[in-house]
Parts: sequence; C-alpha cells; structure tokens
Amino acid sequence: MSEFSKAAISWSAGKDSCLAWLRAREQGLAVTTFLTMCDADGASKSHSLPPELVAAQVRAIGGEWRAASAGPGEYAQVFDAQLRQLRDEGHSHMVFGDIDLQAHRDWLAPVCARAGLQAVFPLWGEARAALAHEILARGIRARVVCVDTRWLDASYCGADYDAALLARLPAGVCPCGEDGEFHTFVFDAPGFTQPLTIVNGPQRRVPSVPPLAPTELVFQTLRLVGP
Repeated sequence: MSEFSKAAISWSAGKDSCLAWLRAREQGLAVTTFLTMCDADGASKSHSLPPELVAAQVRAIGGEWRAASAGPGEYAQVFDAQLRQLRDEGHSHMVFGDIDLQAHRDWLAPVCARAGLQAVFPLWGEARAALAHEILARGIRARVVCVDTRWLDASYCGADYDAALLARLPAGVCPCGEDGEFHTFVFDAPGFTQPLTIVNGPQRRVPSVPPLAPTELVFQTLRLVGP
C-alpha cells in the first residue's frame, strides 16, 4: 500500500463498523487507526463500553486504538481536531459504518473534507436486511450491549447477534439497528488474532439525554475474561 491509502475508521466496536472495516480492507485501504468517541468518563458513546474492552478488541485486530473524550457540547470540536491530527499523521481516508442516514453523512463528509480526509462509506445505500445476513455469513460475532426500550425490551440486551435474534425482532425494528434500536459489541471476526472471551454482568437502565429522544436505555455490562 502507498502512504496515500492509509486510513482510519470511526470505530463504535459494533458489527456495522466491523463490516465496514473488512470491506475497506478489501477495497485496498490500509486501516491502521481506530477512533472511538467517548464520554468524559472514558466510556464509548452510544454503546457505553469501558475503554479496556474496546482496547482489547482493537489489539485483537492488530490496530491502533485512539479514544477521544468529549463532554457535553464538545463532540464536534473534538471530532474535528481528531480528524486534523489523523491527516497530519499521514492518513488520507476516514471510514464510516453508516448505512443510509443521510443527515449523518451530510455532516460527516464535509467535516472530513475540511480536515483533508476523504470520507468512505463502504455500506452506504445497501439493503439493511442483506447487510445483517452478510454480517452473520462472514463470521462476525457480536453481542447486543444496548437497547432502546421504545423498540425492544431488556431480554434482547446481552443476547448474541445471530440468526435467532434476527428472527425474533419485532416488525419495524431494523435488523442492523440503524435507527438506534440496539447496539452491539464484536468479540470475534475475520482478522481477529483470537476471539475475545466475554461474560455478561448486570444490566443497568438509564434515561436518555438530549439530543436523543426521551426514552429509557438498557445497557449490558460485559467482563473480559483472560488476557
């Protein structure tokens, strides 16, 4: 690879990010850096994963993990600074796992362009159900770590993302969770040096905060077993 194909990825630690990473590599991008936006306490945004869990995941991939903490009202500023730093370090592309939320792409692409990076969306515009089945067919193994109780009850949280889970999703729930119905954590996939061994801990319920719609979120805590 030339230095001009060095890429970073916006890394949620979930299944869509993982599929985007695999596809980006197949497209010839050398994805070396995994950027995760985090809350002020270090937990990943949306998924609320502890930093040691995401760090272990990226080590298994063989990448460099970069956590960027942003407090209330700081997200855009911190993200913009991270993108500029990535470009200064020789990255030329930024990969995202978005599927079809146009407003998000309309924000991301110009931000990347201003930082001198090309935004890449390997999953963009594809059928959600087809992507869900590709995730399973590729051997990406993930666990549901968050559900929005507007769409799913707590029984889905902590379950593995597999064919059985897809079959029991209620009508109207995206099989990829693209509308925020649920989030996942990948513990094994092609390219991992070895699977992560994780066990479920207690669940916790928290009210959403703006800009999310008013709801209750259920989070599944995970514990990493072994090195």
